[in-house]
Amino acid sequence: MLRAFLFAVMVPTMSHADTLIDDFSGGAGSRWSYVSDQVMGGVSEGQAALNADGFIHLTGEVSTDNNGGFIQVRRDLDPLPQGSTAIVLRVKGDGQTYYMNLRTTQTRRPWHSYRTSFETTGEWQEVVIALADLAPSGRGFDTPLDITKTRSIGLMAYGRDHTADLKIAEISVR
Repeated sequence: MLRAFLFAVMVPTMSHADTLIDDFSGGAGSRWSYVSDQVMGGVSEGQAALNADGFIHLTGEVSTDNNGGFIQVRRDLDPLPQGSTAIVLRVKGDGQTYYMNLRTTQTRRPWHSYRTSFETTGEWQEVVIALADLAPSGRGFDTPLDITKTRSIGLMAYGRDHTADLKIAEISVR
């Protein structure tokens, strides 16, 4: 009971109007996977570890050497509910810019996604990402986002040489 109280104080929960995607409990390790640019010959290194306090922690060294430049944690996702307008993240970062992306059945190439950036602080914060702000990303990909075809979500450190440190406690859709 004390642990739940401490978690609630450290990481406030989402609004009751939101639909939970994940709070990193109950077997989250089987839902989430870590991916880096090494799958395409890059040299970035990192990890994603579940923390007993109820968050996933993405850390590592992002390197643009050898055409690389990302580390990511992602999970499969059912299509978002019709009428959804935003993804809400409860995150704590290191003051750097991170990225969220969605993939749909329309993103057929590995480098295609719908992506946007978000800023972090050294404190837990709620980041609201309007679905309208997700832009098609990847060479030769300009298909508009159709949330009824969503199949995965990813959070990543991307695009520049840096040390990444991102904690994600909750993801919901509004």
